[in-house]
Amino acid sequence: MRPIDILVRFEWAATFVAAVFAYWWLGASWALFAVLILAPDLSMLGYLVGPRVGAVVYNAVHTLIGPLALLGAALLFPLSWAMPVAVIWLAHIAMDRTLGYGLKLSTGFADTHMGTIGRARA
Repeated sequence: MRPIDILVRFEWAATFVAAVFAYWWLGASWALFAVLILAPDLSMLGYLVGPRVGAVVYNAVHTLIGPLALLGAALLFPLSWAMPVAVIWLAHIAMDRTLGYGLKLSTGFADTHMGTIGRARA
């Protein structure tokens, strides 16, 4: 792994720690955290349609746009559920990037913007 890749992973690890700290600071339910931390991975079901649709659906759920928009909505409107859910979503994305799981390319699930993952890498 190149030094730049290690740096990027440390950056995402720090983001994950910050998100977990923010969640603790919010005083939200840890049961909710446990239930929702892997929920964004349900977007992998898009791959049942095919790699192109799968990549689009997966990437739509695994970019920062969604959780940041939800954080903005939580700040603007009285949505008590929105801030904890946005922070969990952000933590999920940060956890994925820390582990090397990137946004998917339409060529297949193993092809990501961070490189090839899984058995295809070996």
